[in-house]
Amino acid sequence: MPDSDDSPVSDDSSVSKDALIYPRVLLKLSGESFCRSGESGITMSEVAAVSQQIKRVVESGVQLAIVVGGGNILRGKQFSAVSASIKAPTAHYMGMLATVINGLALQDALENAGVPTRLQTAIRMEGVAEPFIRRRCIRHLEKGRVVILGAGTGSPFVTTDTAAALRAREIEADVVLKATRVDGVYAEDPEKNPHAVRYSDISYQDVLAQNLQVMDAQAFHHCMEHGIPIVVFNFKREGNLERAAAGERIGTRVLPAAQIRKEAAE
Repeated sequence: MPDSDDSPVSDDSSVSKDALIYPRVLLKLSGESFCRSGESGITMSEVAAVSQQIKRVVESGVQLAIVVGGGNILRGKQFSAVSASIKAPTAHYMGMLATVINGLALQDALENAGVPTRLQTAIRMEGVAEPFIRRRCIRHLEKGRVVILGAGTGSPFVTTDTAAALRAREIEADVVLKATRVDGVYAEDPEKNPHAVRYSDISYQDVLAQNLQVMDAQAFHHCMEHGIPIVVFNFKREGNLERAAAGERIGTRVLPAAQIRKEAAE
């Protein structure tokens, strides 16, 4: 497939990668980012608002890859549970295709905002996207393009959270940013208990031991094994995405226990 990997892309040489806390970021953007709270489908005004935040992150010099969810359209696990005529693997593949629909919407919104992008998918569909190839993805990032990653891992029974952790490992991302509706990791569900305690820092081990439902366990294990920090933050608050990408202390950081102890002692 013809590709323009070597075509010129505007580069702000005044931005020093050494000055960035997280030079390469993997953003996990859930399906709820694509619609209004409590609704489903795609609301382009919401997508455009997220795109403006993404644009400012890219303008700061950060290399950004985005794994998109599809729950605003269809969640494979839930769909298979309510329809006996749809087998579970089929439902999961349908959910993967939903993430590609979201990826296409985000791609057009970003390019309308002047942000160069590439959409890559784990399931081959060359008519609408490139196949995910690790080296090509990294090349796009190095040239200042936002790479949107759709279709999860291409396999059923694997969440897009786990896909985000795996892609972060593959592209050697410095951090995984988990965009949610709440402003961090809580001891209890803050939507059920408004007095729930929020952690500023928590270790991977404590998240797993307390069974905190922020990301699935496999995603935490992948990040823990390779020391990739996770930042959980409220993407609905204007400016939070840029702040998280810049390394500001917002939301909750999920880190190795040794790093938390070291920082506490300093």
